[in-house]
Amino acid sequence: MSQLQDYYDPTSYEKDHDLLKRGDIVGVEGYVGRTQLEKGGEGEVSVFVSKVQLLTPCLHMLPADHFGFKDQETRYRKRYLDLIMNKDARNRFITRSKIVGYIRKFLDQRKFIEVETPMMNFIAGGATAKPFTTHHNDLDMDMYTRIAPELFLKQLVAGGLDRVYEIGRQFRNEGIDMTHNPEFTTCEFYQAYADFYDLMEMTELMFSEMVKEITGSYIIKYHPDPADPAKELELNFFRPWKRINMIEELENVFNVKFSAGDQLHTAETGEFLKRVLADNNMECPPPLTNARMLDKLVGGLEDTCINPTFIFGHPQMMSPLAKYSRDQPGLCERFEVFVATKEICNAYTELNDPFDQRARFEEQARQKDQGDDEAQLVDETFCNALEYGLPPTGG
Repeated sequence: MSQLQDYYDPTSYEKDHDLLKRGDIVGVEGYVGRTQLEKGGEGEVSVFVSKVQLLTPCLHMLPADHFGFKDQETRYRKRYLDLIMNKDARNRFITRSKIVGYIRKFLDQRKFIEVETPMMNFIAGGATAKPFTTHHNDLDMDMYTRIAPELFLKQLVAGGLDRVYEIGRQFRNEGIDMTHNPEFTTCEFYQAYADFYDLMEMTELMFSEMVKEITGSYIIKYHPDPADPAKELELNFFRPWKRINMIEELENVFNVKFSAGDQLHTAETGEFLKRVLADNNMECPPPLTNARMLDKLVGGLEDTCINPTFIFGHPQMMSPLAKYSRDQPGLCERFEVFVATKEICNAYTELNDPFDQRARFEEQARQKDQGDDEAQLVDETFCNALEYGLPPTGG
């Protein structure tokens, strides 16, 4: 104890300590030991400080611990302060990093290679979304920030890279709310000689084991509304997941009978969809294309998906890049996964027929002429790549 007393200078410590305030970043020198307990025991590992040095001062008053830093809008605008004050915010950033790391490891172990594709395009393709525009000064032309890397990745598969993926940013000039941001990160992967049945199994495995590795359980608690911490959902990622056939489930829910899959694009089906929406007091914003009206009805199914759920059997008119169903004309081999009513995955057997792909793009162009600014245009470069041969692919 005498050695510690020689090392410790309480006068110096107290003098420096008086200059410090809450939020300052400090460096300390001292003696590592354990605190003493009155009734025996080893005590807590501590630093007996002999010198304190101010490294960086905090020039603002931090929110009081009693009241906390809880206003949601301010937390988003001052994320650095949110991280200082709220441990749960730091944990979300850490969890996000673990998710990205797990996905990368999962795909690398299966012989996928990670690539980077262009962020600026002449045509915004690969998804149904509204793009941001920018201007290339040297070429003196307007370009689009990408809404998805899909068309570039499939060109790589056509070039002989059988398994590719990209984790990167997408930009969509659409609404913003608690679950939608104009710029966001996605992972897209494509595997030659696989179809959407293979991807269902792969998706279940990836997500369920990722949840288990990161949280220690297949069952997690989820709070969907930050403003209402008491609201809680229990999500079970244990396999197998529920699978819903889109058209069959819509018929059950709305007590109607849809036309055959190859008639879903007709004007008669359009009138039928308008009646179903009206009968159920549902409004679809214009333009009232068949694809948009059907998507509005499907939204009712999505709102019932709490535990991970596959919705499959999409019409071709809703899926311009998906391969047609081998069993049901007019439908395609596509699925979406919803958890807590939110989409987390969209996948399909890729359309590799260049003639069918060009016709699908032309139908999308017609929908754009009807006023749907999220519809895609004809991408001749991608169609030309398909003419060289895209193997059967799932992605």
